[in-house]
Amino acid sequence: MKKILITGALGQIGTELTLHLRNIYGDENVVASDIKPSVPEGELENGPYEVIDVVEADQIAAAVKKHKIDQIVHLAAILSAVGEAKPNLAWNVNMGGLFNVLEVARELGCAVFTPSSIAAFGPSTPKDKTPQDTLQRPTTMYGVTKVAGEILCDYYYLKYGVDTRGVRFPGLISYVALPGGGTTDYAVDIFYEALKHKRYASFIAEGTYMDMMYMPDALNAISTLMEANPDKLVHRNAFNVTAMSFAPEDIAAEIKKHIPEFEMTYDVDPVRQAIAESWPNSLDDSAAREEWGWNPQYDLASMTADMLEKLRVKLGL
Repeated sequence: MKKILITGALGQIGTELTLHLRNIYGDENVVASDIKPSVPEGELENGPYEVIDVVEADQIAAAVKKHKIDQIVHLAAILSAVGEAKPNLAWNVNMGGLFNVLEVARELGCAVFTPSSIAAFGPSTPKDKTPQDTLQRPTTMYGVTKVAGEILCDYYYLKYGVDTRGVRFPGLISYVALPGGGTTDYAVDIFYEALKHKRYASFIAEGTYMDMMYMPDALNAISTLMEANPDKLVHRNAFNVTAMSFAPEDIAAEIKKHIPEFEMTYDVDPVRQAIAESWPNSLDDSAAREEWGWNPQYDLASMTADMLEKLRVKLGL
């Protein structure tokens, strides 16, 4: 049975991924970790938890040795909007943390999964059906760290034989964890505001298309790639994955089918809008489909229906 360590386990992906992997591998075999001194009440209390600051390599190594870890899922990172406000912090955490994880993995014989992002692309990347292998010149610090991280993971596989794997996630939409400072956060915020106030002011402009994915599909992407036959992996790191591409008006129209009185206006954030305009409109994920059987289950309509249903229960509406 695998023994898995998750860094950044209290973030948007980590909160749900920890429970997802514990359902597969057992509670005691999936160790959650984060920089916070304890797990918030009611979250992830069904299994082990370690306090780890990923810029401290010895803390990672100690947890790996203590729990006899053979796979690290490295999620700890500073996201796009926060990264633009604090580029030094983004570089130190995103690159320093990943380097430490890879070094521990090399020394102690662990496999590594770490996600990249649609932010690894830039304004010069082909906008529509962006290929798996293409020009990557991002204009954000978050994007720079993601491209560098992809290459660093490839290096550790080629140089040291570390089993590194990863995907390029689009925007992720979830009813469980709140977003953490990303450019695609509007696509989560809109559901809360639609249910509570029947209106929303989008910080992303009308007509701005971005790839998105519902969290259950993201969790399945991670666990499926972790278990994929390595002999079939041509790319290994940073597979394009996607499920849907939409603009703010598209998701608003879908919500109106369930909440007819819902209204959306625009209060565009120039920083996040500039980031969004530098990213692709849609990704070509054929490599992931061919090499490890990627197949999302949710589109915009089915995701919207499920999000509204689940959030009504969560918010007690």
